[in-house]
Amino acid sequence: MTRKMYRARIVAGIIASLVAWSSWATDPTVLAQAPPAIGETARDFTLPKLDETTITLADLMVQGPVVMIMLRGWVGYQCPICTRQVGDFLKRAEEFEAATASVVLIYPGDPGVVRDKAEDFVTGTTLPENVHFVLDPGLLVVNQYGLRWNAPDETAYPSTFLFDKDGVVRFVKISHEHGDRSAASDVLEIVRYIN
Repeated sequence: MTRKMYRARIVAGIIASLVAWSSWATDPTVLAQAPPAIGETARDFTLPKLDETTITLADLMVQGPVVMIMLRGWVGYQCPICTRQVGDFLKRAEEFEAATASVVLIYPGDPGVVRDKAEDFVTGTTLPENVHFVLDPGLLVVNQYGLRWNAPDETAYPSTFLFDKDGVVRFVKISHEHGDRSAASDVLEIVRYIN
């Protein structure tokens, strides 16, 4: 192989790498975005439930306000603070239902383990009809909402969003630590106010 051919192969390899990087870098599911702020529009998504049916955010918002809670998912253990927060919202589920609100609990994680770990998380829990426990395999919605916690053994910043029936963000709380979570009573007060 001549030097000229060798250089041409290197240049071709670099160009191919740049093209591959360019398509990855412009993929909206990969790009880091800022989380939606109050007054902005919700970013629609469709996610699977444990029974393999799916929910679509836009479909739920037609029915009334939607509370979206991003959990930490599987981070090498089941997060006790996530468990406590989910329990808090489940205790108030009837009040959210009376306010025509749905609650979406998102459990993110590696596609290879997220389903098994999510099943462990909700074992023994009965979910009311207006509470949807969904999986985010591969962290697509985590990235779509700009919630990726890039640290060892982390997935997403624990967060709570409230969308009104028109898809407008009415409440946002993003915790940059394990604690400092939204309480169901605080979110319920806003749900009642916007209804």
